[in-house]
Amino acid sequence: MVRRDEVGRGIAFTLLAIFLFATQDAVSKFLMQDHSPFQVAMMRFWAFCAMSVVIARHRGSMRAALRSRAPKLQILRPVLLVVDIWLFMFALQTVPLAELQAITLVYPLIVTLVAIPFLGERVGVFRLSAVLAGFAGALVIVRPGGLPLDFGAFCALASAACYAVYLALTRKVSGVDSTETSLLYVGIVGLALTTAVGVFFWQTPDAASLGLLLYIMFTGCAGHGLIIAALATAPASVLQPFNYTALPWGILFGYLFFGQMIDSISLGGAALIVAAGMVVMARERLKKAPILPPALPGRE
Repeated sequence: MVRRDEVGRGIAFTLLAIFLFATQDAVSKFLMQDHSPFQVAMMRFWAFCAMSVVIARHRGSMRAALRSRAPKLQILRPVLLVVDIWLFMFALQTVPLAELQAITLVYPLIVTLVAIPFLGERVGVFRLSAVLAGFAGALVIVRPGGLPLDFGAFCALASAACYAVYLALTRKVSGVDSTETSLLYVGIVGLALTTAVGVFFWQTPDAASLGLLLYIMFTGCAGHGLIIAALATAPASVLQPFNYTALPWGILFGYLFFGQMIDSISLGGAALIVAAGMVVMARERLKKAPILPPALPGRE
């Protein structure tokens, strides 16, 4: 049985991780003004791969961590995650932070749908209704007169879809492979793919940009380290709802750093997405369905 003070520590770790991921998104939006998403994603994976290797070596051996009972899925997962990050960064170029966070928070709802073919789960009318309500909230945000339904909005929606499939596959491989194996495959395959593309978009950063790049590399590792620590001290079902604190951070940082303010109707749509996600999580907990670990649009 998990002690109450340990659960509190897990929640604190999760909240801090979410804050770091939110600052990472804001800093990435600055970087998108002068640097390609492909270069930024590449440098993020340089740091993440190093972290995954350190964790694998600390908990066992590289050889053991590379042994997978589902190697094809383990390779597909990071490919989806890389595409997700590329799409998310393209969206960062044009979509305000608040609206972007709100749209991408539909990913738990998409996971509910893709869990049917990928995981063989049954989704009842109650959860399906909540999913449809969440998608209606996204449509409110991209309504006529709201966020333009342009390339940036499309990238945001596609990013959420890629991330949802990635998480569903992560849930699937977690039954046959260790966490170290899943982390290491994401690190190595992600590094190889982002570097193969990113080198063609390399632009030598100035001192300010280098500092920002180092910051997102550090916060990416620190955030995921906090998530790992949180899951070691509290159940994922308890931590998952705190994902949604990314939205108020997105609203705050969008206003403070970019002068962007979400309008009241879009805020209502965002609230509908959050409410739908909470209903789905509550229903999954009641049905004792597998709960996704906390993971934010800060990604890997």
